[in-house]
Amino acid sequence: MEWETVIGLEVHAQLSTKSKIFSGAATQFGAEPNTQACAIDLGFPGVLPVLNAEVIRMAIKLGLGINAEIAPRSVFARKNYFYPDLPKGYQISQYELPIVKKGFLDILLEDGSVKRINITRAHLEEDAGKSLHEDFHGQSGIDLNRAGTPLLEIVSEPDMRSAKEAIAYLKVLHSLVRYLEICDGNMQEGSFRCDANVSVRKKGDPKFGTRTELKNLNSFRFIERAINFEVERQIELLESGKKVTQETRLYDPNKNETRSMRGKEEAHDYRYFPDPDLLPVAITMDQIEKVRAELPELPQQKRQRFIDAYALSSYDASVLVTSKALADYFETVVKESGNQPKLAANWVMGELSGALNKANLEITESPVTAAQLGKLVQRIADNTISGKLAKTIFEAMWNGEGDVDAIIEKRGLKQVTDSSAIEALVDKIIAANPAQLADYRAGKDKLFGYFVGQAMKESGGKMNPQQLNEVLKKKLNA
Repeated sequence: MEWETVIGLEVHAQLSTKSKIFSGAATQFGAEPNTQACAIDLGFPGVLPVLNAEVIRMAIKLGLGINAEIAPRSVFARKNYFYPDLPKGYQISQYELPIVKKGFLDILLEDGSVKRINITRAHLEEDAGKSLHEDFHGQSGIDLNRAGTPLLEIVSEPDMRSAKEAIAYLKVLHSLVRYLEICDGNMQEGSFRCDANVSVRKKGDPKFGTRTELKNLNSFRFIERAINFEVERQIELLESGKKVTQETRLYDPNKNETRSMRGKEEAHDYRYFPDPDLLPVAITMDQIEKVRAELPELPQQKRQRFIDAYALSSYDASVLVTSKALADYFETVVKESGNQPKLAANWVMGELSGALNKANLEITESPVTAAQLGKLVQRIADNTISGKLAKTIFEAMWNGEGDVDAIIEKRGLKQVTDSSAIEALVDKIIAANPAQLADYRAGKDKLFGYFVGQAMKESGGKMNPQQLNEVLKKKLNA
């Protein structure tokens, strides 16, 4: 039986404000427990919330970034539930009238096609505190530093049909919130986390199956693994004649499995009602246009510009605009290389990215500057060095040995382009390998690579590969 996966995502993006959504308490990560929670965050009697104006500006930014409607009037509500890390007994959120609705993001699929993922809404809310279980024997500790931290919950339509599509959407959204500078996107610190609603149905069935919610997933790898496990679990249940229970489940990355956490609540379980302490939020067109004027070039716009201006493939452009810092680095490399965009892209996405991943560094922490890498690319393009020698020079730059030209000079790595010198070397190699020459001329064409290797070895990799190949072909076929 063929099954179809249906996925909708709820992303919680922590807004990069200095103070909380309804109080002046700090939002800095990593402070001592309960040192950044004031009377408002703790829900003391008689205190009143005051809305942080910056969160409205950030929500408008997101709305413009996802091509959405921005509500001229939105309302905060109280979402009632009881949990130790929620001191007031309710969470201030938006329910019936969210600040942003009906947007979309386009994602690039593996086959090169583009798919549109619709976004139902994005609403503002306060975060809860955090329950700590590891350090307390038989007890739980409560850290309320996070209580009241501003969140923007971004809810997609159930438009994704595989875990890979879900990850593609999340990566586009993750990139967007960082470009907009409304969220730092730090998944390890919980600044960008996701709940996934997953169900399966028979292919062609217009009705959705019973969904489960996978809670608080905070890495792309775990999200993909959790969704894939849950899909297999649901299919196994249905094919054995059982039913899927609507519930909230937790993912255990150590066992690579999901387990039941609680029954899935419906909206009526939370007894939403408008918060009597907060006025409705009114937004004018002037406010929206003012924010629009401040928008940077967004990832999708930058991607298209890279394709048009630099003749890059859709895939290369998509990778290079993943973060603004990476895109800026690449453009500096292109400029410094004397306009060699394809070669620059290959080096940024290849040698540089590999070195950064191995050292667990961000692009902003790269020991090789964009200007240095640009000069290296230029020296490859003008035939001063070969691609093979360039890797040796890159490693030297990574280890702090100076700029490209200084390393070339110091190590004597300048590429040999003198035709007579290349011909003399080729004559020497051919004369030293009569048996291989006879075999090559007898039809063993693969031996051409042997002669190239011998010439490069003899010259210390300094021969211009293109010229060497031409001279070898001419002399071997003579």
